[in-house]
Amino acid sequence: MNIQYKKGALELIVLLIIKNEPQYGYSLVQSIGRHMTIAEGTVYPLLRRLVKDDVLQTYYQPSSEGPQRKYYDLTEKGRERLEARLVEWESFIEIVDIFIKEANANE
Repeated sequence: MNIQYKKGALELIVLLIIKNEPQYGYSLVQSIGRHMTIAEGTVYPLLRRLVKDDVLQTYYQPSSEGPQRKYYDLTEKGRERLEARLVEWESFIEIVDIFIKEANANE
C-alpha cells in the first residue's frame, strides 16, 4: 500500500481503534498491523501529537507482563475530531469514486 495513503488515514484509524477501547501504543501497532504493514515509529509521534492537541488523554495501568503500560483514551475533543474525520473520509471516498467511474467510463 502506498505510504502516503497510510499517513493520510492513520489518525482516523487510531481514533477508530481507541474509540472502542483504550489502547497502549504496542497494542495499537498490533491492531493496525493485522490489516497493513506499519512501523512502530509512525504511531508514537502521532500519539504524542494527539495528546498535545487534547484529542487523547493518557493513564498508566499495571501489566502482568512487565512495567506499567501507558494507555490512550479519547477526550471529548477526540470524539469530536473522530466524527469530523469520518465525515471528511466519506467525502474523500465519494470524490475518488467519482474520478474512478469517470476514468472507467472512457475505456
